[in-house]
Amino acid sequence: MGNKVRLCSTDEVVDGEPFAVEIEGLPALAVYDVEGDYFVTDNLCTHGNALLTDGYQEGDEIECPFHGGAFSIKTGEPSAFPCQVAIKTYPAIVENGEVFIETD
Repeated sequence: MGNKVRLCSTDEVVDGEPFAVEIEGLPALAVYDVEGDYFVTDNLCTHGNALLTDGYQEGDEIECPFHGGAFSIKTGEPSAFPCQVAIKTYPAIVENGEVFIETD
């Protein structure tokens, strides 16, 4: 079992606006609110060196700001070319208005 790490408050994450989180020892992360459900992914596009939180969220997809490729926020799978390699996702744990993930 891993350690639970607090990422942010749910109040900091607005539906449709990805929220960037940087915690020492972890990769850059993005937290998303999709119609009241919270999701966490790596924040770096696998196609280009771009932060996904600088891109555009539409529903449950995040579009990279560099080349317009996109990923499913829920699964990390690429959903628009030129992205072909999935981004890592993390199960979000929401407790008392706070968003956490478990780490190894």
